[in-house]
Parts: sequence; C-alpha cells; structure tokens
Amino acid sequence: MQLTARSDLSDYLIAPDPGAARLTRAVEGVDHEGNPARISVVEERPLTIFLNGQEIVTAMTIGDYPEYLALGFLRNQGMLAAGEVVRGVDYDEDLETVVVRTDAQTSYEEKLQKKTRTSGCAVGTVFGDMMEGLEGVTLPQVEVRTSDLYALAAKINRTPSLYLEAGAIHGTVLCHGAQPLVYMEDVGRHNAVDKIAGWMFSEGVAADDKTLYTTGRLTSEMVIKTALMGIPVLASRSGFTAWGVEIAREVGLTLIGRMRGRRFVCLSGEERLLRDADPAQVAEESPKHRRKSAQG
Repeated sequence: MQLTARSDLSDYLIAPDPGAARLTRAVEGVDHEGNPARISVVEERPLTIFLNGQEIVTAMTIGDYPEYLALGFLRNQGMLAAGEVVRGVDYDEDLETVVVRTDAQTSYEEKLQKKTRTSGCAVGTVFGDMMEGLEGVTLPQVEVRTSDLYALAAKINRTPSLYLEAGAIHGTVLCHGAQPLVYMEDVGRHNAVDKIAGWMFSEGVAADDKTLYTTGRLTSEMVIKTALMGIPVLASRSGFTAWGVEIAREVGLTLIGRMRGRRFVCLSGEERLLRDADPAQVAEESPKHRRKSAQG
C-alpha cells in the first residue's frame, strides 16, 4: 500500500506556499538529451539583521517570514532572552533589512568577533561558543508515540511544499503529538529552524511537549538549536552526523533519523519511545512524495 496525494493544509497554523511568486522563478535550459527544459528554482536573497543599532549578520534566505527569521536567529544565538521585551520588528523590503528593537540596551561586539561557519547548505553562522548554554539544558521526559511519528511523517511528506516542487531547499516543521503546526522552508535548514524559533518566541508557544521534524541532516547545529529551544525530540527523513548524535546523547535529546515509510532509526533518547504502532501496518512512502530533484 502506498500513500495517496494530499493537499489539505487545514491542519497547519502556517503551511508552505509553493505557488508564491516571490519564492521561485521559472528557468529554461536543456536536459540530458538536449531537449528544452523549464523548471522552477528557488529564489535566494540577502537579509541583514540588526539588533537595535547594531548590525548582526546577513543571511541568505528565500525571503518569506523575515521578522520570524530575525527573532529566531537572535533567540537561538542567545542575543534575545526568554523574557526580553521586544518593542518592534521593522522589515524594509527595499533595503532587505530587519531591525529588532528591545527595551534593554544590547552590545555583542565581543560575541560577534567569534563566529563558527556551520555545515548548513546556505552556510550558517553561529556566534560565540557553539556549546554555550547547553550545560544548563534539561529536556522534559515526554512520551513519544511511534504512531504519532508515523502519522507526522505521512502528513508532512504529502504536504505541498517548495521542497517537493523545486528541491534545493529544506523544511522544518513544529509538531505536537500527531499534529503538524508550523511548516517553514528555506535554502538553509538553520534558517528554517530560526523561523520556527521566531514564531514560538513571538507567540509565546511552549516547547516542552513539541517535536521538531526536518527534511535535512541531523547535524550538531540542528541538535544544539533544538535543545536550546527546549524541544525534546528531533526527527528527520535524512541521516545523522557523529557529533550531532554525541551532543544529543549528552543533553538527553531524542534523535530519530532515516524516517521513510515504516522505517526509522533512533540513536539517542530511545527511553521516550512508546512503540504503540505495528510497522507492518504502516504504508510505504510513494516516490511521488520525494522531492522532484531526487527523482530521475
């Protein structure tokens, strides 16, 4: 049995919009046989983030939800505290800038001098010590039902998205139980996670009962961001890096990868899993729900 197509987006608070004109463009070329080819490719544009009067970083992004991206980036860098009062988030489309204004005075000159280029596809940047803040992290011991994991993977993989339409992009989904809530996409998985973090910060959403699902690799950066956000479970249809697994085990994060149809591998935090679903009864993944660039 294979999964059928699904276009109902009513489950989501925020869903992908693969038809949005600003996010892709049609490009013409030739295929392997020399025939004319016309495909959709994702846009990529700079966005400079300011905190009060200080320029922090310029990120390459597809350009949607710039306010959430800015808030989430600053939050995940430790530049916005949990209780920080944000007076405004001003986006200027022409200047391609976002300015986040807070009540408190901020200065991160020393932190900005120390940066790490991460393994993100659009080359992410982490300021300061990558492990900063993890020593105080205690993730909740929530129950993770395998039936919920299978349901999430099926829903997310059948959701129309830029990932399925054009490839060259990563998706990250904030979930609660078997319910996908917010689905963000970007050229770098770090940007997609930051958009989720920005939405959670803006809306005051709790993290302790959530799962984060990503289409990308389970790297050290992804594990660190998830743990600092307070989310106890990180899952992906993709694979792992050794350091990502090591950090997940150190902080007690449940790390699940290679989720394809009825299959998955858990390399950290298995004690949270409640195996309440028979894998033999789970539908296999259809090739139709793999990104177009992966089909040949």
